[in-house]
Amino acid sequence: MSLAVVWFKRDLRVFDHAPLVEASRHPDVLPLYVYEPEIIRAPDFSTQHLGFINECLDDLDQALAGRGSSLLILHGEITTVFKRLLDNFGPFTLYSHEETGNAISYSRDRRVADWCRSHNIAWKESPTNGVVRRLQNRDEWSSIWMQRMRSPMLSAPDFIRTSGKTLSPSGVMTARQLGCREEDKPQRQHGGRKQASQQVKQFFTRHLPAYRYSMSSPLSAEEACSRLSPYLAYGALSIKELMHKIWKTRAQLQSASNPESSSRVLASLKSFESRLHWHCHFIQKLESQPAIEMQNMHSGFDGLREPHFNPEYFERWKKGETGFPLIDACMRMLAQTGWINFRMRALLISFSSYQLWNHWREPALHLAREFLDYEPGIHYPQIQMQSGVTGINTLRIYNPVKQAQDQDPKGIFVKRWLPELHNVPNDFIFQPWTMPPELQREINITMGSTYPLPIVDHLATAKHARDTLWPLVRNPSMRSEARQVFIKHGSRHPFREGRSRQSTKSAVASGKNNTTQRNDADTKSSKSSESSPQLSLGLDP
Repeated sequence: MSLAVVWFKRDLRVFDHAPLVEASRHPDVLPLYVYEPEIIRAPDFSTQHLGFINECLDDLDQALAGRGSSLLILHGEITTVFKRLLDNFGPFTLYSHEETGNAISYSRDRRVADWCRSHNIAWKESPTNGVVRRLQNRDEWSSIWMQRMRSPMLSAPDFIRTSGKTLSPSGVMTARQLGCREEDKPQRQHGGRKQASQQVKQFFTRHLPAYRYSMSSPLSAEEACSRLSPYLAYGALSIKELMHKIWKTRAQLQSASNPESSSRVLASLKSFESRLHWHCHFIQKLESQPAIEMQNMHSGFDGLREPHFNPEYFERWKKGETGFPLIDACMRMLAQTGWINFRMRALLISFSSYQLWNHWREPALHLAREFLDYEPGIHYPQIQMQSGVTGINTLRIYNPVKQAQDQDPKGIFVKRWLPELHNVPNDFIFQPWTMPPELQREINITMGSTYPLPIVDHLATAKHARDTLWPLVRNPSMRSEARQVFIKHGSRHPFREGRSRQSTKSAVASGKNNTTQRNDADTKSSKSSESSPQLSLGLDP
């Protein structure tokens, strides 16, 4: 077939793009992006996602047009769009990347596969990053990942041939045209390959030395983190591009005349490389078991929280009105920027799951809309991990007051996002409900009015969570399924720090958790979170 249709999904780039390279060998190439109503209406989609996508599409269209073929942007149900192409252009070969997305995209891809078979259309899918479709054994995954990362980079085609025939395009569509109700986030990152390239340069030249040591605190993380996660989520960058950049940078540093001065950068490179591996490791979980978007990874936790879901608690958590300043400041920052660092993401879901005792599904959907870098394959396994329903990970029950004291000791972050607490003395900033009435009058604050009182007694609810969950985790009846969860999803990769694979398997077999048991997760680790990859909710590298 002479026509090749390149279907862009969450791979909005021309560099290191195998489907585009293969399709460019055809005499006629049609690059295609489709706004799909079922995905845009999905409960995990938001206006900020659309804005970021549109910016990526602008860059993608420019890159394709410069190579001879503009991007055709259409709107509609995907098989209906393909039927229009077939009716107008005749038979074609469809090229795309494999996608590990939400249940809607999974169902959509199965529908496309059925349509292609029934219409005699060849659909050629290429692997995405390090995710392995139809993986038979998790033991093999790490070596496959490394083989893919070590393979040569794919240059963008110099020229894409096109007959010039096309359909009437929908063009880039606005949120209003597509029926998105909420406003875009005013301080979110902007999308596109150009922005991604600038962010890569800035991170490697300016922020890398501080990366490993400053990523945990919300005070420093905004600058220290790479901020590349949204570009990875929508494919403006590939993981392999960044891995090659890491290896090249490391080789240059190791050959430098003063290796001692490079030690911090080398340590940060190691952390960054590890997180890129974790990025794919978690997406592989959803690829291997799509149901974990909806269901507990370990069925022994079914029904534990679901009947007790408290809508009032949920709404106050969403709005940043829990009465716990660090929790609320994180939610306020998310509402404006669409980003918060990984430790604070872990804190938010831990608070919702343990202190508020709410099931993870609705909070997960809210955070999916709030996170600009929402990646389903990372999102749901990580949230289940932080909620304590995997059966193979330790319970991390964070103390929201102690975390604030550790990560924001002077209340700078809290006061930035909660200006109503600006005059609160530092001695009271993380427990403002303890301020004496005379001090409240002096600084013109009324607890319960100016700022809410705590939604729960966080120490009592944490104790309830521990007393409920630890006996369940240790129950011998849980071990068999926990072992199966580990076999299917547990890490075997060489970047793993902490317990080895063997010790992890032994822990599962003995009914213990695979990291050191703690009554809470409030040990200080601001120097490096590398030993605790479970903290990396969102895995913003």
